[in-house]
Amino acid sequence: MSEFLGQDIKFLPGVGPKRAELLKKELNIVTFGDLLYYFPYKYIDRTKFYSIREINAQMPHIQVKGKITSLEVVGSGQKQRLTAQFYDDTGSIELIWFQGVKYQKESLKLNTTYTIFGKPSEFNGRINVVHPEIESEGDITLSPSGIFQAHYITTENLKKGFIHSKMIHKMILVLLEKMQGKVQDTLPEPVLRHLKLMPLEKALHNIHKPDSNLDLRNARFRLKFEELFMIQLKILSLKHNRDDKFMGYPFTHVGYNFNTFYHNFLPFSLTEAQKRVLKEIRKDLGRNIQMNRLLQGDVGSGKTMVALMSALIAFDNGFQACLMAPTEILAQQHYASISRMVSGMGLGIELLTGSTKASERPAIHENLLAGRIQLLVGTHALIEDTVNFKNLGLVIIDEQHRFGVAQRAKLWQKNDAIPPHVLVMTATPIPRTLAMTVYGDLDVSVIDELPPGRKPIQTMHFFDNKRADVYNFLRRELANGRQVYIVYPLISESEKSDLKNLEEGYRHISEEFTGIEVGMVHGRMKPAQKDAAMQSFKEGKTRILVATTVIEVGVDVPNASVMVIESAERFGLSQLHQLRGRVGRGAEQSYCILMSSYKITNESRKRLGTMVRTNDGFEIAEMDMRLRGPGDIEGTQQSGIGFDLKIANLAKDVQILELARETASTILTKDPRLETPEYIILRKSLASSQKTEFEWSVIS
Repeated sequence: MSEFLGQDIKFLPGVGPKRAELLKKELNIVTFGDLLYYFPYKYIDRTKFYSIREINAQMPHIQVKGKITSLEVVGSGQKQRLTAQFYDDTGSIELIWFQGVKYQKESLKLNTTYTIFGKPSEFNGRINVVHPEIESEGDITLSPSGIFQAHYITTENLKKGFIHSKMIHKMILVLLEKMQGKVQDTLPEPVLRHLKLMPLEKALHNIHKPDSNLDLRNARFRLKFEELFMIQLKILSLKHNRDDKFMGYPFTHVGYNFNTFYHNFLPFSLTEAQKRVLKEIRKDLGRNIQMNRLLQGDVGSGKTMVALMSALIAFDNGFQACLMAPTEILAQQHYASISRMVSGMGLGIELLTGSTKASERPAIHENLLAGRIQLLVGTHALIEDTVNFKNLGLVIIDEQHRFGVAQRAKLWQKNDAIPPHVLVMTATPIPRTLAMTVYGDLDVSVIDELPPGRKPIQTMHFFDNKRADVYNFLRRELANGRQVYIVYPLISESEKSDLKNLEEGYRHISEEFTGIEVGMVHGRMKPAQKDAAMQSFKEGKTRILVATTVIEVGVDVPNASVMVIESAERFGLSQLHQLRGRVGRGAEQSYCILMSSYKITNESRKRLGTMVRTNDGFEIAEMDMRLRGPGDIEGTQQSGIGFDLKIANLAKDVQILELARETASTILTKDPRLETPEYIILRKSLASSQKTEFEWSVIS
């Protein structure tokens, strides 16, 4: 950052210590640079004027020239307001102020020409504008700057301190005057020239005070590109450095364990997608560079099989593997399914969770250290200091976004000399833009096909008035020996109203389906109660399971054929997709029924319509990000990348992101250490943004 941009904001004329403190507290604006990079959220064309006759309450904003013919203070005390009659040659409207009544009454003059700007509304058949911006013809200091007027997000506390959008814009205009010639470009000259990018100082000027649509467009493109480019440069340089710095065990041998399992124990033929992913993993494991690979695949796509076969390669090379899952249920499920698949091969496989008895732990620790346990499956218990391996060669982490970076690092550090290979898995489909950012330093494999014999889940949306039809359908499925999930929203474990809805739902279902065993599961139950209820459903004793989203991850009941999601409009798309993935795990046709009230928002209709239309998790993830925006991206804070987007939008700026990644990759291929004179500027930027001491990228 240049010396100019690093100056304290309190030294900017018109700010001072009090306003500086408020800006710091509310918007984290501390320096000139922080203010310059506080970008407008919208622009309004102030060249357009309306006549009063043209105005209607549906308009987003209006700008009118006219005169005030009367001023009247109505009411008293807290309910006091000022009303003004404002007219032009075509008619009149009412202006209203609820705040600053005394000031406005004293400063406004009758029969003087003013320009008013604001949002029109309608009351009792008359158009009015509440708290309009108002300027007299001679008031040059308050006239809009440039063709477009920039608007900035503020807070209630800022407004109370008289720092509204217009005041922020005035501060920035002062800063733009002082800035001239004092901001150095942050991108190398070859990049600016090749992509025809606007210089940084000009872009900062035009983003706040554009004179044309073209200037605004070019400024936005330049600033978005730079933001995304610096993220990609950081991510890809981490990857380059990791490949240079961290050796890996070369698993060159694919032998007895892998081949015996493949030819004699494989329970079903691998899909082409599984074969492709296994080839990618085998290639990684065969190099003497530590593998860091992300395995994406929808629920039921066969990720566990790929993980097991990767572990078999580790065993063939004399190494151990571990598989860490976020919940006991999921860990137990992995342990049971893997043990079943390799039964008869004589492999040492053990389970370690918080529930493992204290009396059993010493034997596990001893056998692990001696190498008699080849695969250890477990939860957070795997990262305890007492858990030590003889030679850990492969770490597999399931639903990895549920673990913090430091937790994952503890597994990585279980080997003193050379770090183990890392395979992280997720059933949450990740949009392409997020895969290039949050997981941009990983190699990515995707299982994009379901095992043969699996039928696509049929999804239907019903309003509450069709509940009787839905219940009749459930009775038919139950009569055919199937099982049913009924999920209620529970936004927070402390939401008593949601818990009450769940309990009422349980009673209602129990009464409606007499003679059928109904179970209930929610997050506030004790772990033992929850596990018992889940186990009862898994064993088929319970036919209907009424639950919250605790069943989103970790239950595999092939006989469950129907997922009913109550108040489906309250769930996000990704969560709906995860819940739907609890069924469709057997050969029978499965169904997902989305229940909602009739009065739902357009966005909710789009979400539910998307679920009915497609089973493609990646399409759903892209739609989810478009509807919600990237927001606080799941896993971002845990990734170690630590970026905060100020202007780019991962949901909309895919092409700019791809260009940024391609540009960063080209530069690092040519100059991995950024040592040539033209790229020194980038090396300095990377050095200043390096906030973490630990090499987080080695554990994804």
